[in-house]
Amino acid sequence: MTGPKNLESRTKHVKETWAKRCDNVLYMSSVKTDFPTVELNVSEGRDNLYWKTIRAFQYVHQHHLDEADWFLKADDDTFVVVENLRYVLSKYDPEKPWYVGRRFTPFISQGYMSGGAGYALSKEALRRFIKGFDTGQCTHFSTIEDMALGKCMETMKVKLADSRDVKGRQTFHPYPPDYYLIRQLPRPRPWYLIYEHYEPTEGPGCCSDYIVSFHYIYGVQLYVLEYLTYHLRPYGYRHRFNPDEKTELNTTM
Repeated sequence: MTGPKNLESRTKHVKETWAKRCDNVLYMSSVKTDFPTVELNVSEGRDNLYWKTIRAFQYVHQHHLDEADWFLKADDDTFVVVENLRYVLSKYDPEKPWYVGRRFTPFISQGYMSGGAGYALSKEALRRFIKGFDTGQCTHFSTIEDMALGKCMETMKVKLADSRDVKGRQTFHPYPPDYYLIRQLPRPRPWYLIYEHYEPTEGPGCCSDYIVSFHYIYGVQLYVLEYLTYHLRPYGYRHRFNPDEKTELNTTM
């Protein structure tokens, strides 16, 4: 999800980093350009984010439904480790109605997934999302994109998957790494923690070894995370892979 004013400052850097590891990438905007972007029939602006998401998924459903098992919505300031995303998704059947991301609690009975951290819809979840708007079961009732989409998921009986690892650590993150990795001094509880479905933790144990995403990552920071993820290695250290977590990574998105 992007816009004309972000193509140079954000989107081109996404294209040069993590997006190259996806099977198919679509850059959704209000204007068609040589970048390339898909022109959606919607205006830019925060109040139109949910319309933009609706139109984007309608476009994907019409033109690309049979090209992938999973459909990830991410912003142009989100960093994604695609291999870890495949690993998380490999535990779920894309022909079942699954919705995967960072689970938030308020407003919707079953909760909803953070928009900034990115979320993935299974093929069946995408079909149900489109059906919801075709039948009038889902509507554009709010400008809060991720919450409104979560309401449609609940209405269409799409289940929220648990994206945490076997140790209960989070993989999708709606903020940059320093919000989680640095244990803060005692302070009033940050407002955003009231959204968390699972009890949040701070410090190195906060986050999975198989992190999927961080949000609010801009320009050069994408390249820094790219380097730290794929190139930095301590000499003589071999990571021990937990055999209980091993699975076939055979999904596409």
